[in-house]
Amino acid sequence: MISSFMNDKLLLSSAYLAPVQYYVKLMQYGGALVEQHDHYMKQTYRNRCVIATQAGVQALTVPVELSDKPKTDMRDVRISAHGAWQHLHWQSLVSAYENSPFFEYYADDFRPFYERRFEFLIDFNDRLCETVCDLLGLEVSISHTTEYADASQLGADDFRDAIHPKRSYDSDTSFVAQPYYQVFAARNGFRPNLSIVDLLFNEGPAALIVLKKSIQL
Repeated sequence: MISSFMNDKLLLSSAYLAPVQYYVKLMQYGGALVEQHDHYMKQTYRNRCVIATQAGVQALTVPVELSDKPKTDMRDVRISAHGAWQHLHWQSLVSAYENSPFFEYYADDFRPFYERRFEFLIDFNDRLCETVCDLLGLEVSISHTTEYADASQLGADDFRDAIHPKRSYDSDTSFVAQPYYQVFAARNGFRPNLSIVDLLFNEGPAALIVLKKSIQL
């Protein structure tokens, strides 16, 4: 759950349906301090997740509205009210995972996020993260920074920018991507470190085992 408890040993950015690596870190550390005072950057997991489809991987991006300031703190980033992105994201998830073993089991937990209006991106991400942790049975404590965190001062491991769609997860020596069942693996091969929903929809309760095996001590 998102709580007032401060786990200052791990720093993460806020993320939209974050990749498997992100949840492996939450399991490994028992929680995290999520940065909300970093300057919002495009083309990151803050508003993007990656799923597996019949045609290959697909990025789903939440459209945002930025303020007139040169730089906008993550906590102030608003989700755009224009366009039908929620409908498109949900249809993409249905198309990609309707034949996965556990999509029908979890669909009702995720559908409301694509029907209800959220104003701030960080609130949307937080509620999704809480839901994912609950469905995984992952007991973690997550809090937000009260100012931009100095990792060295906290003595924390900083993955705010390390977990990034344009950076290889191979540089993280404590994370080893474990293969698991994927609907389109026979066609496209196994795709590692996709959004956590890929693991959840394909493996269900066994997703927790995959996360544990992914921790390299």
